[in-house]
Amino acid sequence: MHTSQVTSTDALIQHLQHAPAVLVMVQSTQGSVPRGPGTWMAVLADQLVGTIGGGNLEFQAMAEARARLTGAPGAEVVRYPLGPSLGQCCGGVVHLRFEVLTKADVHRLRADLAAVHPPVALFGGGHVGHALVQVLARLPFALTWIDSRDGIFPADLPASVRCEHSDPVQQAVQDIAPGSPVLIMSFSHVEDLNIVAACLQRQRSRGDLPFIGLIGSQTKWASFSHRLVARGFSEAELAQVTCPIGVPGISGKEPEVIAVAVAAQLLQRLTT
Repeated sequence: MHTSQVTSTDALIQHLQHAPAVLVMVQSTQGSVPRGPGTWMAVLADQLVGTIGGGNLEFQAMAEARARLTGAPGAEVVRYPLGPSLGQCCGGVVHLRFEVLTKADVHRLRADLAAVHPPVALFGGGHVGHALVQVLARLPFALTWIDSRDGIFPADLPASVRCEHSDPVQQAVQDIAPGSPVLIMSFSHVEDLNIVAACLQRQRSRGDLPFIGLIGSQTKWASFSHRLVARGFSEAELAQVTCPIGVPGISGKEPEVIAVAVAAQLLQRLTT
């Protein structure tokens, strides 16, 4: 049984069905700041969804947003220096964009908010795949979840997760968003091998997949390497594949442990 999650995007969209809100998004920054561009929060009449970093910056932005909920005018983008006047010592500058939202904005909102997050492609709807989706759905990623089997995806997924059925599964590789890290953990080694081969073929032609991660042991990768060499891939091309995946030093094999280790590896890549 898989429990449902309510992400910030889901909560905002649910609220907009019956009341307006103000979206506050970090448009640009200079110097040291709490959160980067694309970070957002939604200010409702009596609550807050998401965060732009807390502190007095967030308090001032909430006050500005609530004024706009009552019809007060204001600039679309407001500059906030993080100095003594805000009681914050970061020393940077944050430019916040304010936008009043209503039910009419719901259709485009999912795409707009997903676009501010980097894409990730996950192949495999098994135990680890399900656990990984539970983790990644709450992190700053736009996830595409792919499997060859029917009825594998739960119905109550967050807005940040897009599901895709593909049979044969490796065909989906050609449509992955450019710049997507690829995580491969299907239900069969045959599918895993075909997906890896399709990723390497795409790298030959486009070179736009920054990370290809394969679940498994070093023994599994040794076997795959021999088969991929037989298919015409070079050692330099094979070096683009990370197997096993997950940050080093975490030895647990439980799906939830693997999921956290893989998510941490993706987060490390965001900062490098």
